[in-house]
Amino acid sequence: MNKPKILIVDDEPDIIEFLSYNLENNNFDVYSATDGNKAIKIAKEVIPHIILLDIMMPAMDGIETCQELRKLPQLKKTLIALLTARGEDYSQIAGFDAGADDYITKPIKIKVLISRINALLKRLNLNDNMSIVSEDNNTLIAINNIVIDKENYMVKVGKDELSLPKKEFELLLLLVSKPGKVFTREEIFNKVWGSDIIVGDRTIDVHIRKLREKIGDEYIKTIKGVGYKFIVF
Repeated sequence: MNKPKILIVDDEPDIIEFLSYNLENNNFDVYSATDGNKAIKIAKEVIPHIILLDIMMPAMDGIETCQELRKLPQLKKTLIALLTARGEDYSQIAGFDAGADDYITKPIKIKVLISRINALLKRLNLNDNMSIVSEDNNTLIAINNIVIDKENYMVKVGKDELSLPKKEFELLLLLVSKPGKVFTREEIFNKVWGSDIIVGDRTIDVHIRKLREKIGDEYIKTIKGVGYKFIVF
């Protein structure tokens, strides 16, 4: 297998040099850019597996760069991890809304970074554990030991068949549509309940709790202060 390709985007040359040296020593193929525009150009050429993208950059910051990268169809499978010294919840939410897959806070410890990168790389193989069986309009989704029948609003976990209420079904369907992706609470509200419908702050939490009771606690992970994601084993 070829070395995983990583693009580092940071306006501080010292950080690029430090990260490049350590990642190359850990058997990664490393590319770098010092601003968002260069990052977009290089990403189009090399199609990296992962982009480590600093948020605080002049001209085009990391959030804007992430948004532009997510518009490129050839980078659909590329994972983006934002790098920043800021840890406030609103920064993380903005990053996930822009299409980021992970969020790494500076100062960066190399062992931790390598672990996070390896975890991201495992997500690139998620499709090996997920299949869509369809003769017409992708009606069946099989993931882990769960089978979802979109047409009949039925869910099967192992040998057990579940008939979920509509909103629980739609919530599950949303989460499994992109395994490993963190869906923010706002995104879930808008896609499952609609932006014009007013529901209580605990509505999502209640539906998640009920889903976990029915399909198992291990499948849905809470990202504190941000939202939820579906785990593939």
